[in-house]
Amino acid sequence: MNSKIAEEDLKYIWHPCTQMKDHETLPLIPIKRAKGVYLYDFEDNRYIDAVSSWWVNIFGHTNSYISQKVKEQLDTLEHVLLAGFTHKPAIELAKRLVEITPKGLDKVFFADNGSSAIEVALKMSFHYHKNLGENRPLFLSLTNSYHGETIGALSVGDVELYKDTYKPLLISSIQTPVPEDQTISSAEVAIEKLKRILDKRGREISAFIIEPLVQGAGYMHMYHPIYIKLAKELCSEYGIHLIADEIMTGFGRTGSMFASEQADITPDFMTLSKGLTGGYLPLAVVMTTNQIYNAFYCDYSDYKAFLHSHSYTGNPLACSSALATLDLFKNSDILEENRAKSEYILEKVERFRELKNVKEVRQRGMITAIELKGYSPEERIGLKVYQYGLDNGVLLRPLGHIIYFMPPYIITYEEIDKMIDTAYRAIISL
Repeated sequence: MNSKIAEEDLKYIWHPCTQMKDHETLPLIPIKRAKGVYLYDFEDNRYIDAVSSWWVNIFGHTNSYISQKVKEQLDTLEHVLLAGFTHKPAIELAKRLVEITPKGLDKVFFADNGSSAIEVALKMSFHYHKNLGENRPLFLSLTNSYHGETIGALSVGDVELYKDTYKPLLISSIQTPVPEDQTISSAEVAIEKLKRILDKRGREISAFIIEPLVQGAGYMHMYHPIYIKLAKELCSEYGIHLIADEIMTGFGRTGSMFASEQADITPDFMTLSKGLTGGYLPLAVVMTTNQIYNAFYCDYSDYKAFLHSHSYTGNPLACSSALATLDLFKNSDILEENRAKSEYILEKVERFRELKNVKEVRQRGMITAIELKGYSPEERIGLKVYQYGLDNGVLLRPLGHIIYFMPPYIITYEEIDKMIDTAYRAIISL
């Protein structure tokens, strides 16, 4: 059954982040159903979803509470435009996000997905300065960063694999070095380099965009929160907005509800998506300040309004799934449970450090990365680990030579053992 469905799929579907020719030899896995941390194919083989299906299913699959809330909403209101109309799920979600995000983020702009949220934040920042009579045509980002794959989001990223082909199409951006590692000393070195850039070009820059603490698609590179705190202070001196891209790091993934909290700062913009709806439906938001909001508040004839929209902005079904996700955080101490699981995972991966083909083991909250060494890109080590994982009931989707774990928060200790043991055997088999 699996092979028949896969054959039909390959006849029609062009998959994301995939060289389709690989599927001449690499089996495509049709999934029939999912529950908890498990995905089940049509032959009832099951796979632990060790990457939360691209980091979104933070409470696992077909969560009974989220499902119930979405079904209830489905019989009331499935969608309505959010221009000139509103609805309770959007209002309640906006209110609750303002309550739990860093103080001062008092306005919520809805979008459809992470890349769209980045586009909104970039445009809003540039437009804010324009409304104040300033022309700031540049954006600043960290080296090795990733913020999405639409044109604006791609422009401020720095992962060559995604960006190089489209360079002629991209908007103006420059990069500043990311701290080399998670030490305070490397953060301080990177801050000095940031200072030099801002001294030279600070008045040209609208916003500095960062992935707080962990660069996701940038091979799970991690750095110390002191960098964010010092960067925010520098940005404030030059009137530069700080955009915290918390699309991946938000909602408990790094050990706190939002990664920015660990730096004790309030960014000018915070973008949220992925875990926001527990993996149920596409939704994103841009959180910002009243100061920025007020710069667009005017009579129509002033042409200062922010004219940006998406058809499914603030979709009631997506908002309901997000509200249910926030309920799950509210009704149990997920963050504390995650800290205990993170410590357990870190203990379990200590043995990886002894392997000759392992360069580094690093962790931030419920993100753990194993960096391999000694392989060329042509060897496609990640693909070999991926296939080994599937053959042994675990979905591992490495980033090149980086094997990482970002499981749903509901994973049990027994399932953690299975996930890590499988990855270990995959690595020693290379």
